[in-house]
Amino acid sequence: MKYLHTMVRVTDVEKSLEFYRDHLGLTELRRHDNEQGRFTLIFLAAPGDEQAQVELTHNWVPEEYGEGRNFGHLAYEVDDIYELCSRLMDAGVTINRPPRDGRMAFVRSPDGISIELLQKGDALPSAEPWASMPSVGHW
Repeated sequence: MKYLHTMVRVTDVEKSLEFYRDHLGLTELRRHDNEQGRFTLIFLAAPGDEQAQVELTHNWVPEEYGEGRNFGHLAYEVDDIYELCSRLMDAGVTINRPPRDGRMAFVRSPDGISIELLQKGDALPSAEPWASMPSVGHW
């Protein structure tokens, strides 16, 4: 058995790609438009780690998905959690759970998918503005 990917449904392809590709830094591996089924599949992965993929599924007929908290979250190990969170904030992304501990943060995609960011290796030393930043919403 081999892990292939995690699928999340998205409502706006461009907003989702802006988040996953442009802000988080994932790379688009392939895309498939299915005219008959009226959907698009976009597979992304962290650079250099193409084995762990996320599949964005866009159904062309709009529908409301709800939040589905039982899904949990996607998790990515990052080289510098403070740098990435700063870059995300500069792009207008809300940091729902700031990396107060220098180790873990949570953000949400445009469709409400919870994304956990984990510092690679040991936690970074506690630093502002993160140490005193409150959590926002839920993750």
